[in-house]
Amino acid sequence: MGACGVEWTVELVECGDLVQDADESVSQEEAERRWNRYVELVDAVTGAEGPAGVAALVASLRAAQDYGAYQATYAALQQFPPPVVGEGIAVAAQQLLTIPSDNAGIVLMLLAKMGEGAVGAFDAALAADVRERVRDLVAEHEAGEWLSEDRGVVTVSGGPA
Repeated sequence: MGACGVEWTVELVECGDLVQDADESVSQEEAERRWNRYVELVDAVTGAEGPAGVAALVASLRAAQDYGAYQATYAALQQFPPPVVGEGIAVAAQQLLTIPSDNAGIVLMLLAKMGEGAVGAFDAALAADVRERVRDLVAEHEAGEWLSEDRGVVTVSGGPA
């Protein structure tokens, strides 16, 4: 099974919802198995999976506490060409708006650090129905920690300013 197939995507997103310490419905052994499997799936990424691979990685960032697993995800995102990262993050805009705020902030910071090729592709591929909410998310992170040093880098054109 190659990275970015349907099965890989489904399993990645499911495993990315890492078991949290307070969740007593899952054994410690099962939680560790899921954590290890998530990292294994992320480590299979080569950067050739295209925007769908980027979107799956972003969508997988569902847990508030990642216990270090998401470091592999952020590193995997950096293996893609910048325009592919931008397009993939735009494809995952709905998920970007619903994953924990810090995770979304880190994704936006990575987008900003990847430069104009990534940011331009992100803006070009972003669907009209999410532009205003994504613009608000960017503003939130510019005022906070994740984009405070990169204000004005991640732009969302069109619609009300």
